[in-house]
Amino acid sequence: MTLAVAAMSHAPSFGNVDPGGTTFAEINEAIEDVRKFVEDFAPDITIALGPDHFNGVMYEMMPPFCVGAQASGVGDWGTAAGPLPVDGDTARELHKLILEDGIDIARSENLQVDHGVLQPLEFVFGHGFTNPFVPIFVNSVGLPLTPMSRVRLLGEALGRAAQKLDKKVLVFASGGLSHNPPIPVWDDAPDEVRQRLIEATMTPEQREIKESTMLANIRKFAEGKASTQPLNEAWDNEVLDVLRSGDLSVVDQWTNEWFGAEGGSGAHEVRTWIAAFAALSAHGSYSMAVDKYWPVETWGAGFGVVAAIADGTK
Repeated sequence: MTLAVAAMSHAPSFGNVDPGGTTFAEINEAIEDVRKFVEDFAPDITIALGPDHFNGVMYEMMPPFCVGAQASGVGDWGTAAGPLPVDGDTARELHKLILEDGIDIARSENLQVDHGVLQPLEFVFGHGFTNPFVPIFVNSVGLPLTPMSRVRLLGEALGRAAQKLDKKVLVFASGGLSHNPPIPVWDDAPDEVRQRLIEATMTPEQREIKESTMLANIRKFAEGKASTQPLNEAWDNEVLDVLRSGDLSVVDQWTNEWFGAEGGSGAHEVRTWIAAFAALSAHGSYSMAVDKYWPVETWGAGFGVVAAIADGTK
């Protein structure tokens, strides 16, 4: 068994708002580097760690972590809609092994996933990909959130479970670095918003209106016409340096309040990166194969594209 990690940001602004200069070309070049890395590694199975943006996982049942044994895409931001090529047998085995390792993780036979899982996977495998994978939802927006230590422990348990599969495993993490999108908070939300946070069904027409509104707000930000917490390049690099170091125990000191204050409301998506690198660290030392970062001011977000592999992997 060998283990590798790929992690990258996702962004509705990708391809919709020009980040300026050569940034977009550089990001696409880094994604191509990850694509080649994954092709060379040739995983038997990909485990995709991702958040949801109140599109597929709602307060009807909000687990901190959930393995999808069957899953469908909701089709937001141009990502796949409908059934996905999930390896259900491997998903159920992972679920059992992680539970046996002491981590309380749910299982869904009907997990709904949005661009938070699918956009980077489609960057690497292509739209309509058939590569077998297992989606794992990591709650990053539905407050309250677990302590960061639980995310690390989830990752380490995932790494040990992956080792027992006797397969070449790619752990793929998707999530933003610092960014501050408007995310509804249950505690101060009006009743009609709370109802949408419990259970939401959206027609294609309603989704188009929602995404058009969001895109208009993103463009206002890019033009300097909207006020929101800016990205935090120093914070992004502090987080990335810990992931590069291989010592994930540092994250146990990171509070949820610190994440929000320094990284913004969307920064909790880094939980997927922490879990992925904790999985890799459970196998010992590792080396970065791709390591790129951009503070994209026009997107209001730090954007990272990285890949790493366990040392000694042939």
